[in-house]
Amino acid sequence: MNQPGKRIAVKVGSNVLTRPDGTLDITRMSALVDQIAELHSAGIETILISSGAVAAGRSELRPLRKLDHVDRRQLFSAVGQAKLINRYYELFREHGIAVGQVLTTKESFATRRHYLNQRNCMSVMLDNGVIPIVNENDTISVTELMFTDNDELSGLIATMMDVGQLIILSNVDGIYTGAPGEAGSTVIREVTDDNKLTDYIRASRSDFGRGGMLTKAAIARQVAAEGIAVVIANGKREQILTHLLQHPDTTLCTRFTPAATPMSGVKKWIAHSSGFAKGEIHLNEEASHVLCSDRVVSILPIGITRVEGDFEKDDIVRIIDHNGHQTGVGKVAYNSDQIRAVAGRRGGRAVVHYDYLTMEN
Repeated sequence: MNQPGKRIAVKVGSNVLTRPDGTLDITRMSALVDQIAELHSAGIETILISSGAVAAGRSELRPLRKLDHVDRRQLFSAVGQAKLINRYYELFREHGIAVGQVLTTKESFATRRHYLNQRNCMSVMLDNGVIPIVNENDTISVTELMFTDNDELSGLIATMMDVGQLIILSNVDGIYTGAPGEAGSTVIREVTDDNKLTDYIRASRSDFGRGGMLTKAAIARQVAAEGIAVVIANGKREQILTHLLQHPDTTLCTRFTPAATPMSGVKKWIAHSSGFAKGEIHLNEEASHVLCSDRVVSILPIGITRVEGDFEKDDIVRIIDHNGHQTGVGKVAYNSDQIRAVAGRRGGRAVVHYDYLTMEN
């Protein structure tokens, strides 16, 4: 089998796992499990990020009263997650493979300590032949604490676990040059930094999930920029996973070319941490230009014009250029009061060292 590395992450969307009436498609789940079991036997570690809990719960319940969006999501996910993981457990047990449930929230990625604890948990599972099945804990994740969707979660998991490839399974074959099924519309087979995808993607969402192709493309670009290959493919096609790995050049999908130089582990974490930022560091014009050049530089006190927010040492902050645009994210070496005290001065150590700084594309 053509292996893109010994470890992959597979994200399965709600529209892959559900029938039109919203019930779980057990036949499709079984087919995907069979394929993952085949990869497992070939020595490829697989992390499964699976949607479907809310859809599974929706098919089981008829609420006694009208519920708002948050209550409905919490209720359906609480019931549906039990149903979903039990089904996976039974299907994988037929292959003699143990699985473990990992429920996470956006807050679990916000601090380096929680991030590493989560990574260690899944590493121990993989080391012992257990397949992690990951999903957002929708019972406690609400509003700003929610991931955009499981595409965002899959990107975080892929970078955290240093996979060789992230495969995002949807109900279409990839990113099209027009609407899928439209005359003349074809799948974009490969995406590099030069591709402008916003000309092709429509801002629509799936029937049962929260995300759409715009989100998938944005996550895929970010993960690829960190040195991980990303594929968007049709999870309803027979043997799609095995075909993607055995016949990568001929299997219909959209591939995102990874950057030639992978990021370090801590930089990958920082790159996905903009949503957890506790404040902002604003730069003058000279510092802004230098930071966006090809030079390897850190942020020094002299280039800082002001500090927004209150934060502690090692917190994540956004880096704002002289025009007010966010240009990066970094982990600070000092708290906000200490940085305010030295802002604009010559000398002193780096406020954000280059090793803990990522710039946006």
